[in-house]
Amino acid sequence: MNRFCTCRSLDPARLRRQLEVEPALHGLSTEIGQTRPHLFSATAVFISAETLQAMSRIVAAIEQVVAMPGYRDAVLASAPAIAQRSPGPRGVFMGYDFHLGAQGPQLIEINTNAGGAILNLALARAQEACCAQIVRHLHPTADLEALPTVWLDAFMHEWALQGRSGRPARIAIVDEAPEQQFLHPEFLLFRQLFAAAGIDAVIADPAELSWIGGELMHQAGRIDLVYNRLTDFYLESPGVSALRAAYEAGAVVLTPHPAAHALYADKRNLAVFSDRERLAALGIAPELIDCLLAGIPRTVEVTPERAEALWADRRKLFFKPATGFGSRAAYRGDKLTRSVWEHILTGDYVAQRTVPPSERRVALDGQDSDLKLDIRVYAYDGHLQLAAARLYRGQTTNFRTPGGGFAPVFVTG
Repeated sequence: MNRFCTCRSLDPARLRRQLEVEPALHGLSTEIGQTRPHLFSATAVFISAETLQAMSRIVAAIEQVVAMPGYRDAVLASAPAIAQRSPGPRGVFMGYDFHLGAQGPQLIEINTNAGGAILNLALARAQEACCAQIVRHLHPTADLEALPTVWLDAFMHEWALQGRSGRPARIAIVDEAPEQQFLHPEFLLFRQLFAAAGIDAVIADPAELSWIGGELMHQAGRIDLVYNRLTDFYLESPGVSALRAAYEAGAVVLTPHPAAHALYADKRNLAVFSDRERLAALGIAPELIDCLLAGIPRTVEVTPERAEALWADRRKLFFKPATGFGSRAAYRGDKLTRSVWEHILTGDYVAQRTVPPSERRVALDGQDSDLKLDIRVYAYDGHLQLAAARLYRGQTTNFRTPGGGFAPVFVTG
């Protein structure tokens, strides 16, 4: 269906109603269309129930590895000091990115604070059957009506895991220059989600926060919980000093937090998750090891000792910075130049066996075009919450491709 069906199932009017659920959000759909024209694709992506189950098993298996004391000790020992203690929360909106290969779904990356979840909920709710034959294939990957409650419960669970009672009075959604962020519309929707639950919420740059009298303060008042969208994963820059001080003092619940990034999203962890001997040494059950090796491309750290072998095998590899995000400074091995290779050797990189993305055929201006796709699974505490796709053309995912962008994922009948 992804290769030969060019159905367009998005109802733009319905999407507008989903995005503008409150008067305060009036005009959001128009703004997205004008400033982010390739944020949403008009085409859905289809997967089998077996594929969804396989992705869920991989996520659950990783969660079991992360829970092992030996794994945590090894990973956190080499992490920055701020990541070596976990205050309790798990980290909301973990993102597991998959390519769909001939051998089943292949996990290529894990992200903390993965963006797009609430936008993809609006998108999934805005679909309609474009023909009678498609109706039996439009099974979403989650209960769409229940998801707002599921997500709100996750934040409240984070709150409780840090020993708090009741509910936070005020939540801050924090990112650098939030109004300039590509996914700023999502921040507005999260603010509305919290407001609908009776929780005050602000969208803030970390520089707008102050550490005063043992409390994290914003001009709106004390901040109790921070939904962290920063890509300064270890709170190292001077501009986040107030947030860092509040976090280190335990005065604020921060989710996701530095330890979550160190345990999951550092790409060197993929070298553990895809290494049979290292997993066995941690005491991981054989069936879980088999699940991980079948679903995660072999990944190794780039070291001087491996340099010659990796260069020789580069055309089959993809090189990524260990602590990078958003495909920044990532390179396909078959495109490497010697100068880039020298840069990789001096940085903290991993080499991952290349798994080509599958494709989705879309109709655009009367012409059929094949776009690459990946699947992002949003999860909390090891449980899948929603799956969404990204359609694109180019070396890595982007939101610049006509006909591309986020796409809802449906499980075929």
